[in-house]
Amino acid sequence: MTPVLLANARLVGRPDLVDVLLVDGRVARIAPAPASPAGVCAASDGEHVDLDGRHLLPGFWDAHVHLLQQALAARRLDVASARSAREAADLVAARVRRDPPRPGEVVVGFGFRAVGWPDQPTAALLDAAGGGAPVALTSGDLHSGWFSTAALARLGLTADASGLVREDDFFPVAGALDGGTPAERDAWVRAAAAQAATRGVVGVVDMEAVDPREWTRRLDGGPGEGPDVTRFPIRVEAAVWPQDVEAVLAAGLRPGDALAGARDAVGHALVRLGPLKVISDGSLNTRTAYCHDAYPGGGRGTLNVGPAELAPLLARAHGAGLRCAVHAIGDAAATLALDAFAATGTAGSLEHAQLLATTDLTRLAALGLVASVQPAHLLDDRDVAEELWPGRTARAYRFADLLVAGVRLALGSDAPVAELDPLLAVAAAVRRTGDARPPWHPEQRIGAVAALLASTGGCGVRPSVGQVADLVVLDGDPVAWARESTAGSRPRALGVAGTLLAGEWTHRAL
Repeated sequence: MTPVLLANARLVGRPDLVDVLLVDGRVARIAPAPASPAGVCAASDGEHVDLDGRHLLPGFWDAHVHLLQQALAARRLDVASARSAREAADLVAARVRRDPPRPGEVVVGFGFRAVGWPDQPTAALLDAAGGGAPVALTSGDLHSGWFSTAALARLGLTADASGLVREDDFFPVAGALDGGTPAERDAWVRAAAAQAATRGVVGVVDMEAVDPREWTRRLDGGPGEGPDVTRFPIRVEAAVWPQDVEAVLAAGLRPGDALAGARDAVGHALVRLGPLKVISDGSLNTRTAYCHDAYPGGGRGTLNVGPAELAPLLARAHGAGLRCAVHAIGDAAATLALDAFAATGTAGSLEHAQLLATTDLTRLAALGLVASVQPAHLLDDRDVAEELWPGRTARAYRFADLLVAGVRLALGSDAPVAELDPLLAVAAAVRRTGDARPPWHPEQRIGAVAALLASTGGCGVRPSVGQVADLVVLDGDPVAWARESTAGSRPRALGVAGTLLAGEWTHRAL
């Protein structure tokens, strides 16, 4: 493997320029930059890349993505802009006129958020918009779908006049709406991974509701199908869901085991078995996040996995050495999840943790659990939270309180619910606003360095000698950038000039 010298790099918190030498996929040397370009070139017999003062950091990890859903969302009709059921139906009708579906094709859209709409979804609206074609719209939080009558019949679903299907009734069809052969869907996932690399991502925890052994076909290829892959652009920890965990364990797989033959330049498997994923409750926008207090109009949300089922699941995982990633958005769901973690001694993470009781902050820390949070959600949810969790939003997205309590944060996106963009997550955690309004609960802002630390998978904010060379090159100082408070949807763009995985470029714009 050819050595790579990254010359004239800046490191977070260090004023001088440095040269970073990569040998055999690892960081071999970090030294003050020579005074002249000639000296730099002479320092390495391999590739020489002048970073010209750009910042070099450990590459970003997204701690919570749905990679197949991300790939599918890129192909679906975008209905996120709809401000009413009628507007969403009009977007469908325009798509059908512009690009008439083939016979039997389902028109699939993504991104609707019905909270606050002046009218309500109905199957009849989508019947008219689709002109007889089956129509299926997935909510922006991935916890519900809105279906036409033809789509309900096609998929074997039942619903009332709204055409809405939620939670456990929806999850089994969420990834099966778009068709495509396994080879085509594998190619879509690979494209999504390549796009992630352009955002500086070197690894993800994939929470997709599929048997993680699908990665064997996806990267190693199957009989007559599947890509012939020797390099994949990111690392993946693939979660296993309860319906697949026994089969996965019976196959002899254990935490960290390789799921495919693809390896990096150092020889490490790129895809490994990750945590057991359990969705204990619903979501805020679907009004199914399980809360201690009732929603306006009644109801406390939905428990998809209650205490009687959750504790045995965690105990089974603990016995097999699996970490557990428990989805808990409402504060009551978080309390019940912590009860199960405490009763079983299981390690892992609380996923989302969007609303937390104060007493549960110290419990999280005492149990050694990670708070896996998605800061960009607060940009979308601040108004919805004020409507559905009135008087409680001081306990929403408690990033600063979590850090003070001693809880380790891991930032992610929940893509495609939010953009698969670690810099967006960092900015949201630091600024707590995505528009011209003042920060939402500014007391919960965290520092830029803390946000970056929570985005690099435990690798710190500066590369170190001996580390595998999973690196990102940024066009500017990410600390100064994240602190910017100018109006607009986000701070000025901060370009990702390059991404390296074990010393090999997966994205390069230098």
